[in-house]
Amino acid sequence: MVDEEDLAKVKEAAAREGRSESEYFREAFHLVALRSQRWDEEWDIPALDFGHPVTADEIDRAVSDAVTGTDGDADTRADTE
Repeated sequence: MVDEEDLAKVKEAAAREGRSESEYFREAFHLVALRSQRWDEEWDIPALDFGHPVTADEIDRAVSDAVTGTDGDADTRADTE
């Protein structure tokens, strides 16, 4: 039922991390169950309207600002550096 190479890797990981092999198999089954889950009802995901199409550069800048804790305003960044 299980590829021998994969089983050997699970055994190695279990020994290395002090977990039982069955924990790994339970975790794998759980991940498959989550990945294959489907919902019958529609999701209520709000649509955001920024007044214009959002560019890839704007998304990159927003993510970068969120990671660095800045607000995206170049003047404000210059004052704090």
